Amino acid sequence: MPGEDPRRDAEVLLCHCLDKPRSWLYTWPDAEVADDVHQQFAVLLERRAQGEPVAHLTGSRGFWSLELAVESSTLIPRPETETLVEWALELPLPDSAAVLDLGTGTGAIALALASERPAWQVTGVDAEPAAIELARRNARRCGLAQVVFELSDWFAALGDARYHLVVGNPPYIAPDDPHLQRGDLRFEPHSALVAAADGLADLKHIVATARGHLQPGGWLLLEHGYEQGAAVRELFSEAGYAEVQTRHDLGGRERITGGQYAQ
Repeated sequence: MPGEDPRRDAEVLLCHCLDKPRSWLYTWPDAEVADDVHQQFAVLLERRAQGEPVAHLTGSRGFWSLELAVESSTLIPRPETETLVEWALELPLPDSAAVLDLGTGTGAIALALASERPAWQVTGVDAEPAAIELARRNARRCGLAQVVFELSDWFAALGDARYHLVVGNPPYIAPDDPHLQRGDLRFEPHSALVAAADGLADLKHIVATARGHLQPGGWLLLEHGYEQGAAVRELFSEAGYAEVQTRHDLGGRERITGGQYAQ
């Protein structure tokens, strides 16, 4: 997780100030740093010491094979979400599959999928206008202008559109979870983190309503908390999904649950 390695954080911030890759530090370990760079670096180190996320300080974060712009209005893309991307790419979908990314934020999931499957018709939706603007900017930045980003509170503005795959990383942290007062989470929007009913409210809503927006045989894949796997699998099963299963993230924790819409 970001922030657990102070040395790495310092290197990332220094390279940001130098506009150099991290490999440059090891290639030129004795290089002198200009005074203005030193001053900028010192300011960023102090802000990091106060808890500000590295991604907010540099304005970007790598996800999958992409470098995405990051703002405080959206979640910072995290490595565990790449498990969802990997699973989605394994599915036997049509060559021109229609794919929907719910709560797209920076556009990370939608853009990662589009970068690997250019023929897919990928749409990302978010209820926050600032997120949609950021996602569109990231699409241009990554040369993936074919990805469509629209303002919608989950499925509300999508009419009767149906998709071969629906994915999402909805809020799943309980309002009283102590992690909200620690680390990078303190600086991220609570609306993108917190859900009622012990963090399950949005997951429950999506599982229940997604069936009306899936093609027969389509898939729903959702990220959730590492202790929520059993509860989310139950939601999928109760809603009538088939092939319900949970994938583990790189840390070995239950992180993504999915199922297939069997009409």
